[in-house]
Amino acid sequence: MTGLPVMFSGQGFSPKGDKERFVLPAAFRKAVTESSGNKGLILIAKHDKWPCLTGFGLSRRDTFPAQIDREEEMAARNGLPFDRDLRFFQLYDCAEVAFDGSGRFIIPAHLRSLVGISDAIYFQGSGPFITLWSPEVLAAQDGPQWASAQANCTSLIAEAGKTRK
Repeated sequence: MTGLPVMFSGQGFSPKGDKERFVLPAAFRKAVTESSGNKGLILIAKHDKWPCLTGFGLSRRDTFPAQIDREEEMAARNGLPFDRDLRFFQLYDCAEVAFDGSGRFIIPAHLRSLVGISDAIYFQGSGPFITLWSPEVLAAQDGPQWASAQANCTSLIAEAGKTRK
């Protein structure tokens, strides 16, 4: 066991740097490191519903078998079909991505292309995981439920623009 699962909250932003690297914000770096057994390692996967990626530490992966058991039990109680093999396939379909002490990491190109990440990432803590968004894709989300994240993203982009000048 790599430790207890952690909950992520807060926001961050990273423009793409040299060598195709992004920076995991300090607000998330310590928690991800601790939840990965004190290793600079984040697991990244495509979100199953939204057009973004998710990131989390190794400890969350340790919870997947129990999660699948709960989902199967709920499906059985409701008389719904459940495919354990497919659910294992979905949950374990994540890339192990190393990051250095400064938080620099490279997201595999196939994952970036699934969600339109190119020049920047907006990070949003979402409880048991972090969402990683293309700012343009996040801005295109429709509905009041996205307003706060969209405003945070716009603000962080403006701040980053001031510091780059």
